[in-house]
Amino acid sequence: MTSRTVQSSQRTMVRGPTFIRLLARLTDVETPPSSQSLSDRLSQWLEWTHAIALSTALDGTPSAPAKDVPAFGGAQEDECVRARASLVNAIVGARELALSGDRDAGRGAGVDETADYTLFRQRYLALQRSMQATTGQLRGRLRDMLAAKSPALARLAEVDAVMELALSPREQKLLGAVPTVLGGHFDRLRQREQAGSGAWMDVFRKDMRSVLLAELDVRFQPVDGLLAALRAS
Repeated sequence: MTSRTVQSSQRTMVRGPTFIRLLARLTDVETPPSSQSLSDRLSQWLEWTHAIALSTALDGTPSAPAKDVPAFGGAQEDECVRARASLVNAIVGARELALSGDRDAGRGAGVDETADYTLFRQRYLALQRSMQATTGQLRGRLRDMLAAKSPALARLAEVDAVMELALSPREQKLLGAVPTVLGGHFDRLRQREQAGSGAWMDVFRKDMRSVLLAELDVRFQPVDGLLAALRAS
C-alpha cells in the first residue's frame, strides 16, 4: 500500500450528498464535518430583508394566482422529465467528455489528448448556464401551478420564491467554484501521469461527467420538491 493510499484512507470520511462527496474526493484537502446545524447556517445566509420577506410569505395572505395557468398534469410532468433528460444528454454527449474508446469506435469526436483545461472549463460553465436557466424556468412555472391550487399551496409557492431569491446568489457563488476545483484535479492527474498513455485524461473526463450529473441532481431538488407537492395536492 502506497503512502498516498494510506494518507487517503486516513482522511475523514465526508458524508452528505453525492455532489459534495465527489468534490471532496477530487481534492487533496481534508474537509472536517461542520459543527453548525442547518438552521444556524441558514441564519447566516439570509439577510434581514429576506427574513422579513420569508415571514410575510409564511404569515401573510398569499398573492392572487396568475391567470391562465395550466392545470398540473401528465403533460407538465413530462415536460420536466424531458428537460432533465435533455440536460443529461448534453452532459453525456459533450465532445470534451468523449472517452478514448468511444472516439476509437467512431462514437465521438472528442478533443485532442494534449488539450489544456480551458476547453473543459468552458464546457462546464456552458452546461452550468443551461442547468440554471432550465431549472429556473421550470421552478417558476411549477410555482404558478401550485399557487392556483389552494391558499396553503400558494403560501408554499411564495416561500419557495423567497428562498430562491435569498439563496441563489450564495448557491451560484459556491457552484461557480466547481470549475476551479476540477481544474486542480486536472493538473494533479496530469502531473502524476508517468507512462504517457494519456489514460489520466479519461479518468478526468469520467470524473467531470460524474460531477456534472451530481450537480444536475442538486439543481433539480427544488423542482422535484414542487413536483411532489403538486402530485400530493
